[in-house]
Amino acid sequence: MKRYMGHFLVLMAVAMVMTVTPPVLATAMELSVEDSIALALQNNYDFKYAKSAREKSYWALESARKNKGLSLDFTHTDQRYNTPPAETGTATYEYTTNFENQIALTVPLYSGGKLENQIKQAALDLKVADLEVEAAKKQLKLTVVSNYLAALEYRNEVRVNQETVRNYEEHLALVKDKFELGLVAKTDVLSSQVDLASAQDNLVKANNNYINAVAALNNVIGLPHITEVTLKDEFVYEKYPKTLEECLQYAVEHRPELVQYEAKIASANYDVDIAKSGRRPTVDLTAAQGWYDSQLIGSKNSNWLVKLTTSINLFDTGLTDANVKQARHNVDMVLSKADQQRDTILLNVREYYLSMQEDEKRIDSNKVSVHYAEESLMIQKVRYEAGVGTNLDLRDAVLALDSAQKDYIQALYDYNLNKVKLEQAMGLPVQ
Repeated sequence: MKRYMGHFLVLMAVAMVMTVTPPVLATAMELSVEDSIALALQNNYDFKYAKSAREKSYWALESARKNKGLSLDFTHTDQRYNTPPAETGTATYEYTTNFENQIALTVPLYSGGKLENQIKQAALDLKVADLEVEAAKKQLKLTVVSNYLAALEYRNEVRVNQETVRNYEEHLALVKDKFELGLVAKTDVLSSQVDLASAQDNLVKANNNYINAVAALNNVIGLPHITEVTLKDEFVYEKYPKTLEECLQYAVEHRPELVQYEAKIASANYDVDIAKSGRRPTVDLTAAQGWYDSQLIGSKNSNWLVKLTTSINLFDTGLTDANVKQARHNVDMVLSKADQQRDTILLNVREYYLSMQEDEKRIDSNKVSVHYAEESLMIQKVRYEAGVGTNLDLRDAVLALDSAQKDYIQALYDYNLNKVKLEQAMGLPVQ
């Protein structure tokens, strides 16, 4: 009985601790765009993958260089064999035990250009990998800023929806007062209540969109999804200083993918030379020192060897020719891809630049629309309170202001998004 009572008391104590222990709360952080990019460069999996791929290419180059260097091998052989009577001239088998040791030094003097070109090719692959890291960094910046801007857009929509809800609440209170005085019909109250309910529904949706956008941002920058992030920045509009022609020229000179293809073309040409090495001789130098003995470990009877081996393939049923043709067609494929990549990049630069110019005009026009909508709402409020305006006019004014503000937010979002897309397409460095 005492044992069960002890277990009961322990369970009670645990239950009390769990009851009074506060729940784990989500971490709160304040982040600017620059903060978000810095975190992403530390935590993002795709960027870590690109850096690991670069290290792999570095060690592939080291491996290619080592293939051209000295090779020192040690070989130990234990043998026991018999010799038949027919060979020994006796009536019995003779049994022999032999232990051999050999140290051999081999140097490839000439490989027909194969090893030499493989080293050059590996160096180019490392250059491509370095540029891939730079391209991944620029792409990561675009992804982070895009997610940050999306969160900003939804946050601003929440603010607009909150303002719209307040406007409808004030209007509903005014309509109810007029209804109680017998100045308006019941339908005015009902239609105002419907408008308020619809605005509240839009607020709930916008708030949920904002929460999801922050979670997406957290995912990109490597924070837990439940982290409560406060966005430091706001939408800004600054006229872009470069002309379209300057942007196109900058992209040609700085986009890492274009420089990558220059290296890929050179690497493909090395493949042709490597394939041609099958037609050329190879020369290897070998120096060996050996010992053999009938007793373990076999350290007597020293012998040495110096050997220069030259070999050339005289006939391979056309294998080398097929490899050369394959490599040449690969060069053509890489050249076509390079031209396609260049055209795509320049097209993207043009599209983003022109879209950004369009967004500029929308920002100006929508800013004016917001100003007029605000004035119209103030006028309609005064008219309705004075009994001159109608309920429908005031409701339309609230809706018009809501729409104008969201159009303005959308124009700012589109401008900033196209701006960061343009900079990524141009190959601007990540600060």
